[in-house]
Order: sequence, then C-alpha cells, then structure tokens
Amino acid sequence: MTDASLFVDQKLELIEGDLIEKMGQKPPHAYAVRMLQVLLAALFGVERIQVQLPIEVDEADRESSLPEPDVAVLREAKADYQTRYPRGKELLLVVEVVDTTVQHDLTTKRDLYLRAGVREYWVLDLKRRYLVVHRQPAGTKYTTVLTLCEGESASVESAKSGISVARMLPDPLEK
Repeated sequence: MTDASLFVDQKLELIEGDLIEKMGQKPPHAYAVRMLQVLLAALFGVERIQVQLPIEVDEADRESSLPEPDVAVLREAKADYQTRYPRGKELLLVVEVVDTTVQHDLTTKRDLYLRAGVREYWVLDLKRRYLVVHRQPAGTKYTTVLTLCEGESASVESAKSGISVARMLPDPLEK
C-alpha cells in the first residue's frame, strides 16, 4: 500500500496488522528523543544511532509489523542498510519514549521487539518520569526488567558507562 502511494504524507506505523497513526510529537517527547540521540551518540558514535526509522522484525511478524522505534542503536553501521532495514538482532538497544501509549509499549511492542531478537529494550515514561529497562531475552520474555527513577543511571549492557535517567527527561512541567 505504501508503494502504491496510498498513505502519502501520513505518519503511520504498522504493528501487528494495525496501521497506527503516529500523533504529532509534543515538545517534551521531541526533547527526550533528541537527548537520547545525543547521549547515545556520545557512547556509540552518531553513525550507529537511528531515530524514528523502521527496523525489520522476526520473519513471522514481517507481514504485519514494521515498527519505527524512537531511537535504536546499531551493533555496527553496515552498507547493507542502503537496501534493507536493520534487523532486531543487529541492534544493541531499542528505545520508545512514551507519554500516552505506555501500556502498548510495555506489552505489544515489547513482545514484538523480543521476537525480533532485540537484546535490550527501554521505555522512557515521560509522565511518570522513569525508565523501564528490559534485558536478557530468553524464550518468551526478557529475564531482567528494571525500573529506574530520575536519580539513577542506565547503561546499555554492552557499554562501559551509564546515562543519568534525569538527563533523558525534559524538565518537569509546572503545575
């Protein structure tokens, strides 16, 4: 349908057979994505960071899903990516920034990324101001799940240094 230009100028994401309209980003969401890009690029290099671009999922899910995570870290920058999307197993990390879709991202997307072979999946919850880290996929679940608050740091399992959760988040909104 995309090749036939049926959805020109529409921001859609295909998840489990559903075309989900991607809402326009509010400034806090855009800020968090930008900060993650900056912070992760400092650890892994800018050429290994992709922002809001498709990734290839498990073969069984490919007909029904083409997710576009907010941020992904590639194991390596490959010339192959000129002709195909990176596969889940070729990623060190996938991050979704959420303000309204937290349940969807902590269930449906988590399971999709798990089946794709993503080794580490983070959900940055802007409203509750915490980061949920999923690691060590085994079978049908991530065996390690951590919830980190603003005062804590997260590190990609393969990285030597961590990133303060507070640095990923926009300043709290005035009430």
